[in-house]
Amino acid sequence: MTPDEKARTCADAMWADDHASRGLGMVLEAVAPGRSRLSMPVAQTMVNGLGMCHGGFIFTLADSAMAFASNAYGDSAVAQHAAVTYVRPARLGEVLVAEAEERMRSGRSGMYDVRVTGTDGTVVAEFRGHTRVIPAPPTHEGRA
Repeated sequence: MTPDEKARTCADAMWADDHASRGLGMVLEAVAPGRSRLSMPVAQTMVNGLGMCHGGFIFTLADSAMAFASNAYGDSAVAQHAAVTYVRPARLGEVLVAEAEERMRSGRSGMYDVRVTGTDGTVVAEFRGHTRVIPAPPTHEGRA
């Protein structure tokens, strides 16, 4: 199995159980070792009292992109720490795209940068997350 095939196998197994990402309308567009791209339309239920997409939904999209990038090796990696900088508001109907890229992976630790862009390609947010590999949950042992 090639590294790209393994990444896709891991992503498919995770996606099947990822009710949170799917429930928010996310689409897993691409995955490779240490990389992923997810999109999400901004729905009415995501808009706050100021008419903007609530930052928590943008954070969640970025976090999901990091999850697919960091779990592409067959390990179970979870977020250990993350920070986001919002650059501009996202609006109702806009389709957000999160592209995750691995910056480093060593032992049980990883670091990922995720750029979230809007429909017009401009940056909405920049996210940096750190992951930690944990023992596989019983339902995912040997998933890859």
